[in-house]
Amino acid sequence: MQITEVTPLLADGGWAPYAYVKVATNAGITGYGECTDWRMPYALTGAVRDLGQALESKNALDIPARMLEMQKLTEQSPGGISQRAIAGIELALIDVKGKAYQVPAYDLIGGKVRDRVRLYWSHCGTYRARWADFLGTPPLRTYDDIEALGREVVDRGYTALKTNILVPGDPPWTQITEVRESIKPTIERARTQLEAFKRGAGDDFDTALDINFWFTTQEAIRIAEGLEDLHMLWLEVDSFEPDSIRQITDSTSLTICSAESVNTYRDYKRFLDIRAMDVAMFDLPWAGMAESLAIAAQAKVQELDVAPHNYYSHLATFMSGHLCATLPHLKIMETDVDACPLRELYVTEQPKIEDGYLVVSDAPGWGTDLDEAAIAANPWRGSKVGTWDDILKRKAR
Repeated sequence: MQITEVTPLLADGGWAPYAYVKVATNAGITGYGECTDWRMPYALTGAVRDLGQALESKNALDIPARMLEMQKLTEQSPGGISQRAIAGIELALIDVKGKAYQVPAYDLIGGKVRDRVRLYWSHCGTYRARWADFLGTPPLRTYDDIEALGREVVDRGYTALKTNILVPGDPPWTQITEVRESIKPTIERARTQLEAFKRGAGDDFDTALDINFWFTTQEAIRIAEGLEDLHMLWLEVDSFEPDSIRQITDSTSLTICSAESVNTYRDYKRFLDIRAMDVAMFDLPWAGMAESLAIAAQAKVQELDVAPHNYYSHLATFMSGHLCATLPHLKIMETDVDACPLRELYVTEQPKIEDGYLVVSDAPGWGTDLDEAAIAANPWRGSKVGTWDDILKRKAR
């Protein structure tokens, strides 16, 4: 079965694009993958085109051979956008192979250990604070509104949520950059917000806080210290320095989750070798299946839980669900509940979510196709809700 064309697709996601890869074959089978990158979509689509041209007329079913070819082509530009382009193509090839053999994707990577995957509601409140009007959701003007959102999460069947530091108001403020001030107000904001969520969702509800790359190692240690008694699901901290994450982890009894932006096993191994974090987070659309499985395998040997990063469109949720179904040491999987309404149009099947769990599809490949007509009708032409600069102008109170 020969590859006839590799095509990148960019779809409107409201405030950011969804990036897909389509692989067509001479057998009439088409596979789809997702490798969404919010910040550099055109660099990503260019990389997909460059790599795809080199794969034309090659066997679509020999995925390891195609991976070696793409890795060879990117030896002088490893990681980053190159790796995400490789991932998108690899994931589309897995879809092709599953459809060719009439088996679900999880059967191609060892078989499943579970039929359902526990989910947490990610960016809970974050997107509403930025784009409530666009989403058609209630605004977050007071901490009572955050408490009400906590109740909504429970009412909709979810058993865990993750949020980012925000302050309700009109408009609300959300953190998307470093704060160069005393860390004490930041801790107080986060604590007040998390306590409001717990009032709504329940004191024993699993709540996580993601502080991304926003803080120095010492600031993250202070934040962990200030929130330690809240017994969160985890505190999520990002750094490209394993020793920094290890220092934070060693400083606190809180569970530390990290490394979503580390997209190759070669780089991730530096974190795992020193057990830098308690929960290893990796990203299937950015790393691809082979790299994700390698990361997960070492994490299992070291008895570390894993929690795949997944804040994209529904195709990525299908893909990540297949991966999670095969991982015995899975803790939980991310999903965005609040999202651009167009997201529903881009897939031929919707994810099946019951009581906060994703039911893993048994259909061939990923279990859904892309609706190319819907994507063509809604191409990415820039944000519908303003720029990041607009959000940056909002001041914390």
